[in-house]
Amino acid sequence: MSEARRGGEGRGRRDDHGRPRDQQGRTRSGARGQGGPRRGYSDSRPSERSRRSTPSRQVAFEGLRLVREEDSYANLVLPRLLRTHQVSGRDAAFTTELFYGALRAQGRLDAILAACVDRPLEKLDPPLLDVLRLGAYQLLDMSVARHAATSETVALARSVVGAGAAGFANAVLRRVGEQDREQWIAQVAPDRSTDPTGHLAVVHSHPRWVVRALSDALAGHGRSRDEIDELLAAQNAAPAVSLVMRPGLTDLDELIDHGASPGRLSVFAASWPSGDPGGMDPVTQGRVAVQDEGSQLAALALALGADDLVLAEDHHWLDLCAGPGGKAALLGGLTVDHDADLLAVELAEHRTQLVDRAVATLQEAGCEITTRTADGTAIGAELPGRFSRVLADVPCSGLGALRRRPEARWRRTPADIGQLTTLQRALLTSALDAAAPGGVVAYVTCSPHLAETRLIVADVLKTRQDIEELDARDPVRAGVLPAARGDIELGDGPAVQLWPHVHGTDAMYIHLLRKRPAPTEEGTTAA
Repeated sequence: MSEARRGGEGRGRRDDHGRPRDQQGRTRSGARGQGGPRRGYSDSRPSERSRRSTPSRQVAFEGLRLVREEDSYANLVLPRLLRTHQVSGRDAAFTTELFYGALRAQGRLDAILAACVDRPLEKLDPPLLDVLRLGAYQLLDMSVARHAATSETVALARSVVGAGAAGFANAVLRRVGEQDREQWIAQVAPDRSTDPTGHLAVVHSHPRWVVRALSDALAGHGRSRDEIDELLAAQNAAPAVSLVMRPGLTDLDELIDHGASPGRLSVFAASWPSGDPGGMDPVTQGRVAVQDEGSQLAALALALGADDLVLAEDHHWLDLCAGPGGKAALLGGLTVDHDADLLAVELAEHRTQLVDRAVATLQEAGCEITTRTADGTAIGAELPGRFSRVLADVPCSGLGALRRRPEARWRRTPADIGQLTTLQRALLTSALDAAAPGGVVAYVTCSPHLAETRLIVADVLKTRQDIEELDARDPVRAGVLPAARGDIELGDGPAVQLWPHVHGTDAMYIHLLRKRPAPTEEGTTAA
């Protein structure tokens, strides 16, 4: 049939009102057949008419943008966005999984997206790349129907980037959806036999240098490098919400009445089933807070476990790097039993305010806690030999807390380690100077990196003849629940390194040191 004949048939078929009919005899809607605008339709093409995406996905996108553009902390930005957009309940749970999951999986997602995009990912608009990561994570890691993950992500792209980006996102996500996660990993990850670090970096979504550092840390702290898969997998698992009971202000029975359950390790811990416990009265009243059990054990090793190790008058305690105040509150609450006071020092004013809030209820209850904005590296010179117990929980790379701060793995670089170790060395030196003869210093990091842990202590001890190492294992056990005390693995000592895949905590490093007691007139040391 010729084009001319087809056209002639179309012109000849009309209804009783003169409106054109199609080949099935149906009348075209509106004024379409008369050359005018289509009534009942938008001016946009069908692909451009989709609705906006859901508030959950909008919140996850805004969170990624703030983390990327403003170096915001994931654990601080998400609760605020959820409140602003009034996202709660199951939607909040979905948003949390999507936001944190996309952050953790960013490296693996980028490797897959790079195989689906015909240009380097660095050439994409950063907001569009954020959208693609969210869409890919829904397709590959969440139980979201494929059509819903794609259409909602396309709508998000249209809303936050533009119509052209929506079409691009649609095409890319359709390619991503052609294979499942395991098939994509098999395609994009380097072969483990020839490039084990590169393979693990893609499979477990960690930068190569972090994979190497954690593998070295396992070996350096007396464990097998073969545990690296378990460790990396544990760092990608969403951590349980751990609560800490402020000493003397509440008990486990009260928290159980609110829906919590007993903690796993710490004598001051409780476990929260899921979601944000921030609305619970004991939390709003400052009697309970959210704190990883590894952090609790680090503080308790000094506050409880060092009772038999301190060989000085035990009345003045120091938290040298106190912000945001979780460990300071635990220490401060335990000063009462020792008739001691606590000085909590923090360098940044806004973090000192966080410490103030953390200890306010304890202060009202009578604990002698003083907060101060000051440089911790100068305290040793300013207040030499004053404190019987000193906590030096130094700033670190956070490689042991990647479960809670997934953005840190992409933000940190090897160069950061060098800068941090200079500061860590200065802070430990200051802590030792501030310790009284016979006083105990706890050097603590939330990183297992050897350069931030064992090597720092070894470097400082080379320059000090007045310091002795203590076995931290029994002091750590002092803060462990009796039922778990006999089973907990604490290595060969003298320092203790906790691990996410072994202890279910952040990878806290705890090294106890004591300033040698002053010699007496008889030539012995004072006890």
